Amino acid sequence: MVHKYQITGMTCTSCEAKVKSALLMVNGVTEVEVSKVDHSATITMEKHIALSDLQKALDNKYQISAKNHSETIEQTKSWITTYKPILLIFFYISSITLLLQAINNQFDQMQWMRHFMAGFFLVFSFFKMLNLKAFAESYIMYDVVARKIPVWAYIYAFIELALGIAYLIDYNPFVTNLATFLVMTVSIIGVLQTVLNKKQIQCACLGAVFNLPMSTVTIIEDGLMIAMSLSMLFFL
Repeated sequence: MVHKYQITGMTCTSCEAKVKSALLMVNGVTEVEVSKVDHSATITMEKHIALSDLQKALDNKYQISAKNHSETIEQTKSWITTYKPILLIFFYISSITLLLQAINNQFDQMQWMRHFMAGFFLVFSFFKMLNLKAFAESYIMYDVVARKIPVWAYIYAFIELALGIAYLIDYNPFVTNLATFLVMTVSIIGVLQTVLNKKQIQCACLGAVFNLPMSTVTIIEDGLMIAMSLSMLFFL
């Protein structure tokens, strides 16, 4: 991916060298061409890098702005590309569980949520099981329980599998939903701490198969399970 930017503040060859060197240090940047004559920089990157991240790399005397692209559009494309695996998983689970409701005379919200949660836990546990050790290593980095008790990271993957099966066969709804509420509430604490502290680490929600950054998407994912389990407990 190649983008062109306008850079103000460059007055000499030394400025060109400083700007080029600084931009090359940005993670994901592979090549940089800078011109003080055109007040421009052509940057080749592995994936779109936010303008704010490029600005942070530069000295305050240099100001960078997009030249031949819309930053909003590129950031949206980058977000969709990054989170495509999770978006597709949610789309498939939502679609399949909604189609299951087609055999009912009317929409059964409780049944739909149970099927959705069964699909969620079974799919997410599957990706964790593909490389359980790598998942555990990532999970330990941010989960409040796993940091103190490392074996919990391994147990957690099997708990998700058990919850998926429990929702699928409708095993003791009170116990299943209470367990989900407690487990996911504890899990979201570490996620919130990581996101609020702006730590750049890999999210372990899909194990080590996809390199997904920890973000508000992870908060929404855990929060959705908490909300659904609490709702189902309330209506039992």
